[in-house]
Amino acid sequence: MSDPLQRIAAALERLAPAPLPAPDLTGEAFVWHVVPDRLQPVARVSRVDIGLLIGVDRSRDTLLDNTRHFARGLPANNALLWGARGMGKSSLVKAVHAQVRAEGHDLKIVELSREDLPSVQRLLAHLRAAPVRFILFCDDLSFAQDDQHYKSLKAVLDGGIEGRPENVLFYATSNRRHLMPREMIENERSTAIMPGEAVEEKVSLSDRFGLWLGFHPCSQDDYLAMIRGYCTAYGLSVPEDRLWAEAIEWQATRGGRSGRVAWQFFCDLAAREDLRIDGI
Repeated sequence: MSDPLQRIAAALERLAPAPLPAPDLTGEAFVWHVVPDRLQPVARVSRVDIGLLIGVDRSRDTLLDNTRHFARGLPANNALLWGARGMGKSSLVKAVHAQVRAEGHDLKIVELSREDLPSVQRLLAHLRAAPVRFILFCDDLSFAQDDQHYKSLKAVLDGGIEGRPENVLFYATSNRRHLMPREMIENERSTAIMPGEAVEEKVSLSDRFGLWLGFHPCSQDDYLAMIRGYCTAYGLSVPEDRLWAEAIEWQATRGGRSGRVAWQFFCDLAAREDLRIDGI
């Protein structure tokens, strides 16, 4: 090789990033970061016990069975948990993961943010090579106009020419069933030359999930049952009439009921009763 070519080759080697070391996968939960690419272990996962999730029995049982099947090496479906805010979609994913691990399966969970979807192929390359199984979890997934990140999602759902890694299952939560605003769908249909095909590529993303689990606003009975469940779990004793009166007043000031509102009320109540809660 001539001297100029040697200098060019040496310069390129200096510019090229060093290959990433194999990730340490000894933990149970990780967050995927980029620049540089890395799987960051989570020392303590923020989650609630599966028994405290009230009013989502059908979704809980369906997702739990699906996850058990996957952990045992059986066929399983990617899942989209969609619907009302604050009704425990992300809490259910984390609680199901904990439950399946408690049953003796070395199942790990990796959280991927929507903004990092373009890097998903690199993440899948890491996970594909690992000897364990992963739930790849994307919370609050949705797409805005001119957002091209949805194309990267297909790598997870369809897998391209390699196929989705056999040891990776994808769970996502969203407030939207079709992952994009209804007005955006209608606008694209009305302005497209071929309205029937204008948004098919984006809308069909939700069709690629084998499981659709809907979450709807809770009833007052479910809302009060959630609060009573928290009180029992954390050993907080409050007279029933006072508890219900304050809980109903709290929901009125928040303008609605949900699992999140129930938890926020319980945290306020626990503070007023001088009860400490681990992790808060």
